[in-house]
Amino acid sequence: MTDYITVADVDQILGASWAEEADKAAAVLQANTWMTARAVVASDPAEEAIKTAGAYLAQESAAGTLYTDTQGDIKRTRVKADTVESETEYQDGARARSGNLSFVFDLLRPYFPVGGGSTFPVRRA
Repeated sequence: MTDYITVADVDQILGASWAEEADKAAAVLQANTWMTARAVVASDPAEEAIKTAGAYLAQESAAGTLYTDTQGDIKRTRVKADTVESETEYQDGARARSGNLSFVFDLLRPYFPVGGGSTFPVRRA
C-alpha cells in the first residue's frame, strides 16, 4: 500500500479537530487504502491535490461514510395516500456518494492511470 498522506498532513490541511484522536490513524489508513486501490499515481512527495484529496477521504472515513453499506441511488419512489403505501426502487449497483467524495474524484482525476493499465492494441487480419 502507498502512503499518500499522514495524520500530520490531514491535521495541517483540515485542522486538528477533523476527528477524534483515537480514530485518526484508522481514518488515514482507509484513505491511503482507497487511493491505492484506485492506483492513484503520485510523485514523492505527493502533490498538494493528492494530499488534499487524502485529507477529505480521511475525514469521510472518520465520519463512517468512506467504506459504508448503502442501498444505492433511488430509481423510483411510489407513495399511495389511501391505505398508506410506500415503495422505493434502487438503481442496480448504485451507491450513494457524498459531496466530499465527488470533490475527491475531481481532485484525483489527473492522477488516475489512463486506460487502467489493461488495454492493448489488437490487429485485425
